[in-house]
Amino acid sequence: MPTQFVIMLQSIAGLIVGGLVGAGFGKVQEAARLRNERRQGSGQLKSGWAVMPGSGVRVAYLLIALVLIQLVCPLLFRDGIQWWVSGGVVAGYGFMLFWQLRKRLSRK
Repeated sequence: MPTQFVIMLQSIAGLIVGGLVGAGFGKVQEAARLRNERRQGSGQLKSGWAVMPGSGVRVAYLLIALVLIQLVCPLLFRDGIQWWVSGGVVAGYGFMLFWQLRKRLSRK
């Protein structure tokens, strides 16, 4: 019985950690979007292709964050707990996208 409790705690911790990573990535993406909108409004952004180089760096930072979490908390990446971390990343990022969409729609 204690092992099921430990597995449950690990699953919840994985979901929370993944959610924090996903939400953090969503905030970084939002900041980049706002910066690019300001650049486009001021005329500094000539084409959409000028935005592309920065997006690869942001994705690399997301992957580095996941690797660091795996190195710091290896218990979150064994016995199926890694799927809870992945689910948390998706849920956190999805929540940020939904929140940003609601904010944009309420302004219109």
